Amino acid sequence: MPYPIRILAVDDHAILREGLRALIDIEPDMSLVAQASNGQEALAQFRSHRPEVTLMDIQMPILDGIEAITAIRSEFPNARIIVLTTFADDVLAQRALKAGASAYVLKGLLRKDLPETIRAVHRGMKYIQSEVHRAN
Repeated sequence: MPYPIRILAVDDHAILREGLRALIDIEPDMSLVAQASNGQEALAQFRSHRPEVTLMDIQMPILDGIEAITAIRSEFPNARIIVLTTFADDVLAQRALKAGASAYVLKGLLRKDLPETIRAVHRGMKYIQSEVHRAN
């Protein structure tokens, strides 16, 4: 079996981060290597752990998800980031994609869609509203 996909989970709600851990822990090809509760911590954890995929909330204190995506991608242009959002047509999610996120997943569909989205983004795909696109 290949090495597990190394994942960073970023959300200001500890309960959501623990839920992400539970979802990832049952996938044999994935490993949660770090967590952060805001964008500033996300940048520090990214620098330390160099995850292959980052799960990023948008609305957080100190440094929001869009600012964190911009900061991470300016240092690590190949970073693969999946935005976690509440609404399908969230304007912030669209802004996050423009900032360099590879995908977004509705928080209500995490259990169903997250593992395959992580795998697709890890392979270099873009995942947007139930569609998978090859990255340019």
